[in-house]
Amino acid sequence: MNAHIQADNRPDLDWWRGAVIYQIYPRSFQDSDGDGIGDLQGITRRLPYVASLGVDAVWISPFFKSPQKDFGYDISDYRDVDPMFGTLADFDALIAEAHRLGIKIIIDQVYSHTSDKHPWFAESRASRDNSKADWYVWADPKPDGTPPNNWLSVFGGSSWHWDTTRRQYYLHHFLVSQPDLNFHNPEVQDAVLDTARFWLDRGVDGFRLDTLNFFFHSAGLEDNPALPPEERNAVSTPAVNPYSYQRHVYDKNRPENLDFLKRFRTLLNEYPGAVAVGEVGESHRGLELIGAYTSGGDKVHMCYSFDFLAPDPLTPAHIRKTLTDFDDSAPDGWSCWSFSNHDVVRHASRWADRTEDRDAYLRMAATLLLTIKGSACLYQGEELGLTEAILDFDDLQDPYGIQFWPEFKGRDGCRTPMVWESGSPNGGFSAGRPWLPVPAEHLHLAVSEQEHGQSLLQHYRMLIALRSRNIELTKGALRFIGDSDAVLAFERRFGDRAIVVAINMSGATVHMDLPGAGLGAIAGFGDKGRLEDGRLTLEPHGYWLARQRQGSEVA
Repeated sequence: MNAHIQADNRPDLDWWRGAVIYQIYPRSFQDSDGDGIGDLQGITRRLPYVASLGVDAVWISPFFKSPQKDFGYDISDYRDVDPMFGTLADFDALIAEAHRLGIKIIIDQVYSHTSDKHPWFAESRASRDNSKADWYVWADPKPDGTPPNNWLSVFGGSSWHWDTTRRQYYLHHFLVSQPDLNFHNPEVQDAVLDTARFWLDRGVDGFRLDTLNFFFHSAGLEDNPALPPEERNAVSTPAVNPYSYQRHVYDKNRPENLDFLKRFRTLLNEYPGAVAVGEVGESHRGLELIGAYTSGGDKVHMCYSFDFLAPDPLTPAHIRKTLTDFDDSAPDGWSCWSFSNHDVVRHASRWADRTEDRDAYLRMAATLLLTIKGSACLYQGEELGLTEAILDFDDLQDPYGIQFWPEFKGRDGCRTPMVWESGSPNGGFSAGRPWLPVPAEHLHLAVSEQEHGQSLLQHYRMLIALRSRNIELTKGALRFIGDSDAVLAFERRFGDRAIVVAINMSGATVHMDLPGAGLGAIAGFGDKGRLEDGRLTLEPHGYWLARQRQGSEVA
């Protein structure tokens, strides 16, 4: 049965709740024309592989027309495909093939800013009295000519840039070439909603909203307060970036965002089953914002947070606290969890480099991500155990890394091409020279090497299949069992069905009491542990999944 169809053959409009979403970074997935850059036809070619994973949906990072200063997150035309990725016809073919295979398509929408090459900005900067003069955030200088306030750019330095034509500063939260749209202007809101409708009419199943909490700024342009050193962290920006020195209360995270998100949800409701996943880029108030943005059923369906993208290693205590805090902050909300993406060091290096058995750790991490409550997002190559690539400065493409090298090496290390065939040039990614080098150490991890046997890839497939067959693991409630420093144990329950999960997050054999009757290990997920007389023994980084028979309960 298609996972998106209910037993009575009606579409499951809640398909996103507990869905597994596979993120594709187009530049690095599959090149079809030999120019060294991945494209839409390449994605379509590889969709059968994606379908073989058993995922519910694909999230495709930006492929829109762009000068590519920030690799597609600087958009110059929201309604067209950049020629390096193909054409609108290629996208339509991709949608058709995905839907034939039972895969839904989610695309990035970047609304907080455009490229400075967008026609909207060209008109806006031309004068102070044209029809789009107020479509971007403009401000006069202070009397001494300095920027209007102390707001900082995520990519370093002031977030204000002087424009000689208007003789004003414009706001850019990221690169100078990415001016911020002014969401206080209703015409701007209308324009981006029309953009969303354009893609919905083409058949997309939803959107990942980039930098969701950056849409609005305070119209008063007040200075941000300083953040005490003990509260700074490097979750959403590297420690070398002074952006982390401020408490960002005026330049983003504004309450006005809620009304716009309600408008966005009203539009989505016209397309039954369409979903919005919001990215909340915030180190200090992330869960609070997710609670606000996903509450009430009238804003975004779920949010994509940074809680498990930090360099700090995973621990049972951290998992328990994060999920408990989320439920407290968003009791009727929903989250989409991930361990890797296109912006952070791959978790195969970020965490598993600290362990003696990388493969065992990665199997444990996959089991954790795909059994906790929430939807799950997998980043291309994660299922292969790809590590962070170590690149020379001359190979860097990312302006963020170039700016802060060598203390921060940027995002290129997680964006190197996907490896398909170990014996083919460039791992089967491209017949030409790839835009980023294919690391030699990735070739033995290629899909061709993991299609059979007990590989990590096969482990992901087994987990996703188990998840899709058991509503407890997609939409069930979660209850933690015990408070061990080494083992994360919990029950997932939906009605009278329940699955118990125990995961050893340490590198040593551990024992824990698991009182209760009626537990039967799930085939394929019980060989890393042994339950005898109410006492469970788990191998290093081992996991044990069991069904509860009706009427039984774990204390």
